[in-house]
Amino acid sequence: MVSVWVNVVLSLLQIVIGYMARSQALIADGIHSLSDLMSDFAVLLANHHSKKAPDTDHPYGHQRFETAASLFLGGLLLGVGGAMVWVAVERVIDPSSIPTVSPIALVIAILTLVSKESLFRYMLKAGKRVKSSMMVANAWHARSDAASSLVVAFGIIGNLMGYPILDPIAALLVGLMIGRMGWRFGSDSFQDLMDRAANETEVEEIIRTLNETPGVLGVHDVRTRKMGDLVLVDAHIEVDRTLTVEQGHEIGVSARAAVLLRHRVLDLLTHIDPVDPPKATHPAQAESVVEPSDSGSLPDSTH
Repeated sequence: MVSVWVNVVLSLLQIVIGYMARSQALIADGIHSLSDLMSDFAVLLANHHSKKAPDTDHPYGHQRFETAASLFLGGLLLGVGGAMVWVAVERVIDPSSIPTVSPIALVIAILTLVSKESLFRYMLKAGKRVKSSMMVANAWHARSDAASSLVVAFGIIGNLMGYPILDPIAALLVGLMIGRMGWRFGSDSFQDLMDRAANETEVEEIIRTLNETPGVLGVHDVRTRKMGDLVLVDAHIEVDRTLTVEQGHEIGVSARAAVLLRHRVLDLLTHIDPVDPPKATHPAQAESVVEPSDSGSLPDSTH
């Protein structure tokens, strides 16, 4: 909501003052802020729907609503950036149509720059606190806005110094920056919707947690897929073949609980594979071998 109100004020100021001051770059930046406002509403809508509990049609929950919203945001930015580039190129081709900008445009550009940078820092901190990749993405979007406002400020300064073509060139650069950001967001979201795996580091940490679970002798065929900000995991867990079915099941339950506790995992599906226990050739190795207990449960000293 902080971002919403900041973008409402900035977009109105930039578009109105940009029109009065005859600055295409400031108007372009105002349209950029307006697109930010639309993306803020997309974030709020996605945040609301992604928290819905699983139902019959969505047994894994609604976390991918955030991914779909990010895809929409990417398409929106790509379209806005393309339109801005088109208008700016027309002005550059015909320099005689470029008017001299009023100094008030520079004041608004600097105000926008400071506001956007402050908003970036605030949203990035909030996004990391609630662990929302979409909010973090929106924060970096605000940082790109700050960079675009800096470009706009230089374009306006150049115009005021007698180089009017710098104003539409600044608008052109802003459009390219917006388009590039939209492509990146859209591409990443599309890959997530196509069941892209979690990053290699995260997978390695999940495998390490599984291997550290008492009773687990090995892990293989680990598969992951993104589910919004969370991950779905399938894994084959190796256990001593001499254990009872109940003991093997308890090891799988313990492994799943450990992964869900330590990682951003929505669910872990385990397949128990019976294997021969390692041969004890050293006292330390002998202690690590899991032996079935008479009571049908794992011994407390299992490692």
